[in-house]
Amino acid sequence: MTDRHRGPDRGGRDAPDASAALGAGAALFNERRFLAARDAWNRGRRSAGDDRGDDERLFRALAATAAATHRAADGDYDGAAAEADDAAAALGGVADARDVALAPVREWAERLAADPGGADPASAPRIRVDGEAPTGDGLSLAAAGVAAPALATAGEPGDAETLATAAAFAREERGTGRTEFAELLFAYLRTPDARPQVAARLGDHVDREERKRRDVDGLF
Repeated sequence: MTDRHRGPDRGGRDAPDASAALGAGAALFNERRFLAARDAWNRGRRSAGDDRGDDERLFRALAATAAATHRAADGDYDGAAAEADDAAAALGGVADARDVALAPVREWAERLAADPGGADPASAPRIRVDGEAPTGDGLSLAAAGVAAPALATAGEPGDAETLATAAAFAREERGTGRTEFAELLFAYLRTPDARPQVAARLGDHVDREERKRRDVDGLF
C-alpha cells in the first residue's frame, strides 16, 4: 500500500490556486463534463476558505450551474431547478468575476431554474475567461493538475488522489529537465480513449517515485 499522504505539496492539492481551478472548471464545462467541472470549481471554492467574498460566491455559482446542468441532463429536473436557483442567487452577489463572462451563465442558470426540462444541456453556454473559452488542450500545468483528478472523481478511469499526487510531482519537475509526469498528465486530459492506460502508467510512476522517496528517507 502506498504512502500517499507523504506526497509533495499536499496543501497545494487540497486548496489549488483559484486561477487554476477556474480555468480547469471552465475547460471541463466547455467540454460538457459538467460533473467534473463542478468538482474543479468546488476545489476553487475551498481555496477561498472562510472568505465569503467574490471568489467564494463566484465559485459557488459556477459549481451550482454545473451541478444544475448535470442534473438536467440526467432528468432530475427538481434537483436541477434547485441548483440553478442557488447559482442565480450567488451570481447576483458577485462584483469581481475574475474576467469571467457572467451574463450568459446567469441567463443559463435562470433558464434552468424556470424550465429545467426544456433547457437542453447541449445548448449550455461556453464559459469564457479573459475573452477565451478554455479547453483541455490549452490548460496550464496547474489547471491540468486540477482537471485530471476532477475527471477521475466524476467517474473517469484512474484514482483522483493518485492523479493529484502525479500533478504535484509534475510541478516539481519544472526546471529539472524531466517531464514524464507532466506529459502523462496532459495525455490523460487530451486522449480520452487512452485514459485507462495513461492512468495505469501514472499510477506506476507515482508508486515508483514514492518508493524512491521512502528509500531516501530511510537513509537518514
